[in-house]
Amino acid sequence: MKSVTIAICNYNYERFLADAIDSALAQNYPATKVLVVDDGSTDGSRALIERYGSRISTAFKENGGQVSAYNRAIEEIDSDVVILLDADDILYPDAVSAVMQKFGPGGYEKVQFRLDVMTGDGEFTGTHVPHSDAPVDSGSLLRDGWLYPSPPASGNAYSTKALRSLFPIPETAETRYGADFFAIYGAALLGPVASIACSLGGYRVHQSATSTVSFANSEDTEKVPKALFARWNILRQIAHDRLGVELPAKFHDFSYEKAIFCTQLHGASLVKRYRWFALKSRNYLHSIVANPFWGMKKKIGVLALSSLCLFPYSPVSDYAVRYIANPLSRRSRAAR
Repeated sequence: MKSVTIAICNYNYERFLADAIDSALAQNYPATKVLVVDDGSTDGSRALIERYGSRISTAFKENGGQVSAYNRAIEEIDSDVVILLDADDILYPDAVSAVMQKFGPGGYEKVQFRLDVMTGDGEFTGTHVPHSDAPVDSGSLLRDGWLYPSPPASGNAYSTKALRSLFPIPETAETRYGADFFAIYGAALLGPVASIACSLGGYRVHQSATSTVSFANSEDTEKVPKALFARWNILRQIAHDRLGVELPAKFHDFSYEKAIFCTQLHGASLVKRYRWFALKSRNYLHSIVANPFWGMKKKIGVLALSSLCLFPYSPVSDYAVRYIANPLSRRSRAAR
């Protein structure tokens, strides 16, 4: 039986950490190990971690950011497969078993699964991420610059061998955050990707609300475009130097384009909205119309929703922007 490590990278998430560790320890796959890497927390995380004793492995380090924590985790791991669980997320008890059933016959380098979106208080919102599955040969499209649909960090399981081909990532100011970007897209350059079309965990969003356009926990919407572009360039260099793979200078990604779209249009005047659509919307529209991961129905739906941003009544147009940007705006009526 292949072994799996659930590696939890933590920094000052004492209030969520026990839920993450308990969910990892509750897995029904026998050959599951749990590793917690604490990135120099200054809250009560260390004491909480130590209470688990020999049930988990631990690594305590000085604060260096998410990339630094990932580097340390991958250095410590001695299993065949790894799930890099964020300290504020959870896994359902059958997550590892479902992942390993996929890993068995397919020769995959990465298996991804959906995550149910939760509020900071752990309330399920009725939506999940991602909304599209990745094709098996995502690497081919990535070589053409298309970032394939993937869940956040906690919704991915990797071949440890694949991650060791990519990490360690250089620890600089630019790479302090976003470690999952290099794992998610780098793994697809090494082999096929499998998608499990059901939720196997929960993704906690604790810095967003339905009234905002922000969704990412660590970065606001205005920072996302610049950060993604920097990470793409670093990934290009890693792919060239370590894998002998050449990636294009530019990438295509709806998440990237919608971040720009939202920062330009949310709260903007009607004149500014029309001007943006007339003069600057080409890349945004291309990420929808030419998207190789979406069917026609979804493309038409997103285009129709985007057109509402030109509606002259601002409560409607701003709601459309928030709905596109923030999954918490898509909460089902039942979840509310």
